[in-house]
Amino acid sequence: MYKVIYDTDPGVDDAMALLFLHRHPDIDLIGVTTVFGNASIETTTRNALFLKREWGIAAPVAKGASETIDPSRPHAGWPTFIHGEDGLGNIGVPETIELPVDRRPAYRFIIDTVRAHPGEVTLIAVGRMTNLALALRESPEIAGLVKEVIVMGGAFDVPGNVTPAAEANIHGDPEAADIVFTAPWKVTIVGLDVTTKTVMTGGFLAEMAVAGGKDVQLLADLSQFYIDFYKQRVGDGMVIHDSCACVYLVAPELFETRSGSVRVVSGGLADGQTIQKPDGRHFGPSAWDDLPSQMVCTAIQPEKVLQVIRTALVESVRA
Repeated sequence: MYKVIYDTDPGVDDAMALLFLHRHPDIDLIGVTTVFGNASIETTTRNALFLKREWGIAAPVAKGASETIDPSRPHAGWPTFIHGEDGLGNIGVPETIELPVDRRPAYRFIIDTVRAHPGEVTLIAVGRMTNLALALRESPEIAGLVKEVIVMGGAFDVPGNVTPAAEANIHGDPEAADIVFTAPWKVTIVGLDVTTKTVMTGGFLAEMAVAGGKDVQLLADLSQFYIDFYKQRVGDGMVIHDSCACVYLVAPELFETRSGSVRVVSGGLADGQTIQKPDGRHFGPSAWDDLPSQMVCTAIQPEKVLQVIRTALVESVRA
């Protein structure tokens, strides 16, 4: 059984990944931590509580960072044209959800939970890396206590999606991402190199909604705005970035990876760019030297990934 803390900024594709983590029979979702990104921290936390209520999720929700780890970074605005004004496809999420939030800030929740389960917790982070970086800054020793870190973010052999150089999650807090990628823990980065190849069609989602009941129907409803955004980019369907990172946890054999140290550009024209020095390649002295070797996903089997998601969202309910 995989113990998972899900660090997220719901967000439409975040919602699908959350339902996957909740439904998968081999995953024990022990915490949800929120971060700013697809919307403000108030909105992403409200959305996490809304989905917790609607889907009957037992895991506690802890409110996280509202700004970058370097507070002098200018705010870029919320991507309402992708996720809607309410962050969940404009489905009309109530302003207030009468559920408690964990009393601890997200970074402290992460520290305490990892210490309580040494060597057992996987952190799956699908937004800015700010909460993870804050946890490392507060308690560096947790790097040796975490089982694995899986990140949705970055672009290595393909262009970014907010600039030609950078992917949104990393571009949103490059300094935090660099802290996470250079820490002495096991990190796998599931970036645009593979997520952009994984498109769920509207028909596939509609069939899942029929087979999966009201929970999957809610997911389908909140995804329509997101699908409309992707019409000019992929045709029929949507790119399911965050779910790919979650599938990696249970089916890593569906991915190809490359190992090597990873750095993130902070500032300048390529702000937020992720660059890997592949193991076995020799260069002159550089900022990549003597750093942990991390895994970057370079290829994926999209159709099999979609079936893993469908099985968790639909078949696990029937079982």
